[in-house]
Amino acid sequence: MKKILFLAAAVVSLVAFTTPSNWNNDAAHSKLTFTVTHLGISDISGLFKNFDVKVANSKDDFSDAVFELSADVASVNTEVEMRDNHLKSADFFDAEKYPKLTFKSTGIKPAGKNQYKLTGNLTLHGITKPVTMDLLYRGTVENPMSKKPTSGFQVTGTIKRSDFGIGEKFPAPMISDEVRIKADGEFTK
Repeated sequence: MKKILFLAAAVVSLVAFTTPSNWNNDAAHSKLTFTVTHLGISDISGLFKNFDVKVANSKDDFSDAVFELSADVASVNTEVEMRDNHLKSADFFDAEKYPKLTFKSTGIKPAGKNQYKLTGNLTLHGITKPVTMDLLYRGTVENPMSKKPTSGFQVTGTIKRSDFGIGEKFPAPMISDEVRIKADGEFTK
């Protein structure tokens, strides 16, 4: 009987240490931005106002984290309404036909203290491609307002818009093919 109780306690302890934690982004403290170069001389930045990110992990250092992102393409905002409407059109994102941008991680590898290489599948403009981004885990604290554990991350990297068939009528000298991505987020359990 003692062996059964010991075994049951061991299983419960093991499950307690390996049960995944689920984290949701705090929209008020999270941002998903992109930057392109216009005419080779000026950076133009924008963001997606409506997006959701979920993170699941079982290790405190997030070295086994799985990230899932979904963004409403029609929420693109560059602070210029005419440009935003053009970006939503078939010339670029074609938001009516492809309303969502998604990313689901497929792997995470250490790249320094609190730094990782995050790989995953990005679906944009109806095309899914594997991408690798830099992930910085900025730590976990107790939010003094909500009293909940809150973790912070920053994701950076570069994708090519040509890989996703975006803005094919606009050559790289006009708008850079490279699109720099930067996402900052706070997440609560």
